[in-house]
Amino acid sequence: MKKIMIIEDDEVTRYELKELLESNGYKVYVLNDFKDSLSEVLNRKVDLILLDINIPYINGEELLQKIRRYLDVPIIMVTSRNSDADEVLSITYGADDYITKPYNPNILLLRIGAILKRINNNSNIVKYKDLEINIQKGIIKKDIKEIILTKNEMIIFSYLLNNRNRIVTRDELMTDLWNNDEFINDNTLTVNVSRLRSKLKSIGYDNIIDTRKGIGYILL
Repeated sequence: MKKIMIIEDDEVTRYELKELLESNGYKVYVLNDFKDSLSEVLNRKVDLILLDINIPYINGEELLQKIRRYLDVPIIMVTSRNSDADEVLSITYGADDYITKPYNPNILLLRIGAILKRINNNSNIVKYKDLEINIQKGIIKKDIKEIILTKNEMIIFSYLLNNRNRIVTRDELMTDLWNNDEFINDNTLTVNVSRLRSKLKSIGYDNIIDTRKGIGYILL
């Protein structure tokens, strides 16, 4: 089930969007606390974000810029401001699409579906250095060598890969695993990271997951 986050300060619009998306088979997360919107986004792994321009504490376009420093998640700007300048700025900052209110629910669903389909078609194979990562199959290849990761190991590696410009906390990794219905504790996380490191070492990638004591991990 694809997961969508709604970042919208209007309560009526939030409710309408949530009802629309859930009735069409999506799992929906609604952002209710706008004081630290970026942290809320980073701590909740989703497949797509619906982001309003006019939100409290931070402009939606500014939040879009901040999200793009860390994540490549698809983002659709949803706004009541019918301005070419806003649309151009949003696309420039990294939005995947832009739709104005009042929107046609069917058109919004079609745009969401098209973006998710395109992302899904392109997301099975990911490149990192000279590694080829098949996320769906849980396989990492280097030349003729390959390693097979467990589901937990691939979730951990994918999260580190998607956030490789920053330190990822242990709590973030455990939250991500829980969001993927993989329930683990702190000790189990340590074991999974250790096994992941061993497998990466076997294909010549030793010490690429660096431990930052008291904080978490970073992919080098």
